[in-house]
Amino acid sequence: MAWPLLYFPYQLMSMIVDYFSGLSIVTETLHDLLKDSLVRLTTKGRYAVTAMLDLAFHSQIKPVTLTEIAARQTISLSYLEQLFARLRRAGMVKGVRGPGGGYTLCGEATEINIADIIAAVDEHVDVTKCGGEANCQQHQACLTHDLWMGLSDQIREYLKGITLAELLEKHQVQEIAKRQDQDIQHIIDIHRLSGANAEVA
Repeated sequence: MAWPLLYFPYQLMSMIVDYFSGLSIVTETLHDLLKDSLVRLTTKGRYAVTAMLDLAFHSQIKPVTLTEIAARQTISLSYLEQLFARLRRAGMVKGVRGPGGGYTLCGEATEINIADIIAAVDEHVDVTKCGGEANCQQHQACLTHDLWMGLSDQIREYLKGITLAELLEKHQVQEIAKRQDQDIQHIIDIHRLSGANAEVA
């Protein structure tokens, strides 16, 4: 699946490389070390951040419906409903009823960091196999447990330092959001034209 609004930042990958370099681990071995761990960063937390970034961008004009977010970000509507139920309980989003209703951010985009969004949907930044429980090898810590715990802490601190507002300022994010709007409008126009042709026939 193609990356939507959110992409894996080069800064984070650089930080990971620096972390391992500081431990005297040869950089060429990083692919093998990380190939299983990075998958754990692409679950519901990533979708929640993507949806929140979409919301932050479009709710500057009007409330945004989950259907709109689902269409732009190719995330299933039912999955978004589950995520937004948790985000609402965490006080990050609020619903607006009535015509033209939808969702908006509860606070300012400058006050919402990425780590908090991930935590709000009960996802954890964790690259260990044991979920931080230190029971990965015969109910005890494995040989590299502290290594992966340290990396988890590094990533968590990195994400805490990034807010939605900072992402919104990125030129690439703005360009992708505009392209997604154009793509959706194109689909709407095609459906409208198809419906008009059907009526004429």
